[in-house]
Amino acid sequence: MKLKTPKSLSKRFKITRTGKVLIRKGGQDHFNAREPGKVTREKRRDVSLSEHHAPNVKKLLPYAK
Repeated sequence: MKLKTPKSLSKRFKITRTGKVLIRKGGQDHFNAREPGKVTREKRRDVSLSEHHAPNVKKLLPYAK
């Protein structure tokens, strides 16, 4: 029987071809006018998840490529 992918995880994480897990930085919706431009620009980038947590995410996203 196929596993069901948790849709909340599939929307938050992306697995690259090399196997790294990328995650979007939080806090982008509002209250951004008070932050410096440097912080706003850094939030636009995806960040690789730590090697400690990555195997757990990969286990829950079996069909992600």
